[in-house]
Amino acid sequence: MAEPERDTETLRTDVLVVGAGPSGLMAANVLAKLGVDAVVVDLKLGPTRESRALVVQARSMELYDQLGLAERVVAERAEAVGAVLAFRHRVLGRLPLGEFGAGSTPFPEITVLEQSRNERILVDGLEARGREVRWGLKLVALERGAASVTGVFERVGADASGGTVRVEARYVIGADGAHSAVRELSGIPFEGVTNAHTFFVADALGATGLVDGNVNIRMAPDDLLLSFPMGGPGHARILGIVRDDDLAEGGRLPESLVRSRIARGFTVGYRSSTWFATYRLHHRVAARFREGRCFVVGDAAHIHSPVGGQGMNTGLQDAHNLACALADVLVGRMPGRRLDRYEAERRPVARRLVATTDRLFGLVTSSSALAHAIRGRLVPALGPGAVRLLPRLLGGRRMFGFLSQIRIRYRMSAEPPSRSQVRDDVVGKRLPYAGGDPSNFDALRAMRWQVHGYGAPAQLVARVADRLGVEHHVFPPAAALRSDRLYLVRPDGFVAAEASVPAGRRAPAGAVPASFREQLDG
Repeated sequence: MAEPERDTETLRTDVLVVGAGPSGLMAANVLAKLGVDAVVVDLKLGPTRESRALVVQARSMELYDQLGLAERVVAERAEAVGAVLAFRHRVLGRLPLGEFGAGSTPFPEITVLEQSRNERILVDGLEARGREVRWGLKLVALERGAASVTGVFERVGADASGGTVRVEARYVIGADGAHSAVRELSGIPFEGVTNAHTFFVADALGATGLVDGNVNIRMAPDDLLLSFPMGGPGHARILGIVRDDDLAEGGRLPESLVRSRIARGFTVGYRSSTWFATYRLHHRVAARFREGRCFVVGDAAHIHSPVGGQGMNTGLQDAHNLACALADVLVGRMPGRRLDRYEAERRPVARRLVATTDRLFGLVTSSSALAHAIRGRLVPALGPGAVRLLPRLLGGRRMFGFLSQIRIRYRMSAEPPSRSQVRDDVVGKRLPYAGGDPSNFDALRAMRWQVHGYGAPAQLVARVADRLGVEHHVFPPAAALRSDRLYLVRPDGFVAAEASVPAGRRAPAGAVPASFREQLDG
């Protein structure tokens, strides 16, 4: 007897988002807010249940604020007041990281909120905009046409009815993780290495021996332990190195062994865990972030160590950047070359991040005799002084800016900036936070191109914006923003161009700064 013919469902949309983790959901929310038709699919049958990534940096909080989701994140988060450095169980010093960010962002705190809850918030945000995720669809092919790409999916899961779903889209976003089918089907190499070490992670209940409410960094001559608060006394994420001789037959790591080892080495214990796993770290960056009409974001584009809590945040910002660019083209009618900026801006960020975290993680996990001596002798001897001096030497605000990802800079033109521009100008940077009520960041919630003036004549700001067909906002003078400049701000909050206020504070009839027009022309 012939098998019954399996049904085929066909959908058409502007953007197909493959993957409903944090990056894919961020892209979907931005596209929905900006009026771009999109279909979001995922192989999973629902949002992630494991906690996974944990830290939400200040820049990501600013993106959530643009989407109207920051208040919920704040309500559900666990706040880390600082980072504590210790040798074994002896505390050497504390870094009040949140204090360093005061005045530079509306969200200077270290926000701890596990990936599963980030995903739930983003799914709810998407549903509030009338969109939903189509769960249980496995990408098996990409069919490329002259003006579109068709994703071919198989239904999966116990309740799946079988059959095929075909989604024809003008563009595809691959947000489907480190083993991205979009990346592989697009023929994009994933370049890098796998770390020699194996690591464990435990979401612990009833943890003892840690400084509650802080990120704990503990060192020993031949060991390392990191912990992050997860809300409530004794609830913490604990990470550490797995030695080869710890592994049982078949490469399995008994959790009981980990508990006895961290108790012996760091005087840290816990009653039970809601999640325990081991993993190998990879340091990889996609050779390209775009292949024709297909793009990759998040773990599909780059993976690296968890040092600094950068991974999920970088993916959220990839997705936000790309979704804004797609909206500029699909809704704003900007030329297609606007999309070239995504790879030009985000791939250098990923490469620097992977290189930095790779070097830092290599230093703290090295098994060399020199590394043992540094961790066993120099850290306990010099650690207290280093904790006090490090913020002064590196600059506490500068260090916060790096960790929070608010110091990222994009090149906005083909001409490299001069040394003075790099030091003084804000072009290519995320708009400096000026505070106040209303704040200049309140204006960014519209997610539209805008002309800003900070002490510049209001009529001039309005006239230039009107000629460009964009919004305008006028604010009091601010420290990092000059009163003799006008600023063109992109929907993602980055300063695309600046222009001098004309002599006499009046613009000639019909005059529009050439740099502004250049950016709006893509």
